[in-house]
Amino acid sequence: MRRAILIATSLLFATLAWAQANPTVTTVPFESQTLRQRAPFNVLLPAGYDSSVRRYPVLYLLHGIGDHYDTWVKNTNLVEYARPYPLIIVMPEGDKAWYVNGTSPNSRWEDYIMKEVMPYVDSHYRTLQQVGMRATAGLSMGGYGALMLGLKHRDLFSFAASMSGALAVTDWTPENMGPDMPDWIRQSIVAAFGPAGSPQRKEYDLKQLINAPVAELPFLYLDCGTEDHLLQQSRDFSRLLQEKKIPHEYREQPGIHEWPLWDHQIQEVLRLMAERWELEGGQVAVGRSEHAAFSTQHSVTLPRVVILSAAKHLLFARQIL
Repeated sequence: MRRAILIATSLLFATLAWAQANPTVTTVPFESQTLRQRAPFNVLLPAGYDSSVRRYPVLYLLHGIGDHYDTWVKNTNLVEYARPYPLIIVMPEGDKAWYVNGTSPNSRWEDYIMKEVMPYVDSHYRTLQQVGMRATAGLSMGGYGALMLGLKHRDLFSFAASMSGALAVTDWTPENMGPDMPDWIRQSIVAAFGPAGSPQRKEYDLKQLINAPVAELPFLYLDCGTEDHLLQQSRDFSRLLQEKKIPHEYREQPGIHEWPLWDHQIQEVLRLMAERWELEGGQVAVGRSEHAAFSTQHSVTLPRVVILSAAKHLLFARQIL
């Protein structure tokens, strides 16, 4: 009996030690009053969270169409990649709704994130709530959603990242989607944005949302695989940002619209975000100014395009005027 107690105690301490050395993921079985349905979300807490009194910045990480809130944890090594960073990562549900307040009364997914999930996270976890300490990122549908939320709520987010984003979705209509577009995706787009030319489409058009003072915009990051069917949308949006002298970083590398690419690119998003947030030595650099966490956000640095050569697997960077 005594031996069993000793073994159980040792296992308990080993489990606690593991939890302190690794991020942990918790599922919040959230009942959304806005959506009138259950809309759970995952919360990844940094290593050592339970033994600390510190507050942390937050990344809202969005999934793609056809997936759900748990997909990032299931399909990537996100927990391992997050280990070095003092960062809370929230992965909300998005269904197939493009993270917007859609055309039906119970499809208010933007409100679900901004008015329900975010206040819940801020009230239940030790988050840094000052300006500059929130970010959004996502893939495909979530890439669009991340930029849309970051730009539309630029008073709350200072970094927004799109991986293989469907950035021109508000321009897609039943007439121009092409015969290969699955019917369920066609239906999701019309349900989210309404018919062509609707005010709803203009409200959520990224080309419209960047028409704000540059100093107020979050720093934008874009990437896409060179064989991805959405590649041209990232290129076109980067070109528009260049024309408007909006600071951003855009990268291409070999790959298609699939998880191995996103498993790699989420590492780059975390690294770049940590670099810009100055998450040095496990500490968050705050206190220098209202926008301290992004002290370089509003500099005159020109947009940068980084292209990974498929032939030589080398990174090339160039400044584009």
